[in-house]
Amino acid sequence: MRELSELVEVEQPAWPVLSDYLARSAIPVSVLPVTPAQGRTCLHRLQVTARSFLGAMALECGGLLLDGGWVRVHGGGGPRLPGMGEVNDLSAAVVYGPPLRLVVAHDVLGGVFALNGPGTEDERCPGKPGRMVYFSPDSLEWEPLEATYAGWMLWMLEGHLEDFYQGLRWPGWREEVAALDPSQGLALRPPPSSCEARADMAATSRRPVPLDELTDTHRELCVTSGRPDPGPFGLL
Repeated sequence: MRELSELVEVEQPAWPVLSDYLARSAIPVSVLPVTPAQGRTCLHRLQVTARSFLGAMALECGGLLLDGGWVRVHGGGGPRLPGMGEVNDLSAAVVYGPPLRLVVAHDVLGGVFALNGPGTEDERCPGKPGRMVYFSPDSLEWEPLEATYAGWMLWMLEGHLEDFYQGLRWPGWREEVAALDPSQGLALRPPPSSCEARADMAATSRRPVPLDELTDTHRELCVTSGRPDPGPFGLL
């Protein structure tokens, strides 16, 4: 296990580079402040350096609200958004280092972005080790994204979320999302996985709910529909 100083005191830290990309983003971005002690603890438990985008997010950023808050990217943790250490329960009681699957972001519909760890490749979490995956509330399955964490971050900032969420947004979604706290998502009835919602998202009824309630509902839907249990979606 590397000491915190080895992870922080590096040449060419990634945060200035990432900050530049955030400033030039093609989509709206809100950068949330980090609680310094939480950020340093998160970095230490992840055992990645500040030269990586993942390490920079842990150390320097409390989180990101992308595209008006549609996607919430977890950082080191702060007043408005739990950090990766909390979300993934990287407590002192567990082995240091990234878990088999590191949850790094949630979206307003309860979708989950995660980074596959070493040796992760099974039916519950497809995709290659070290690559991003997405649990879709539409398909109720983990979907491989074939991108590293840094590649995924830049892909979002380049403005590709509109295409990614095609069919899952409706007229007026920005106003509805802007009214939410980062701890909330939108519960749709019928749910995004239903034929009715897929046919007409605008016709669904939507209400704000705690995000953990929303992800729990998706996990229950997987079980009741006979799909494999997708596993935990993070502590929120």
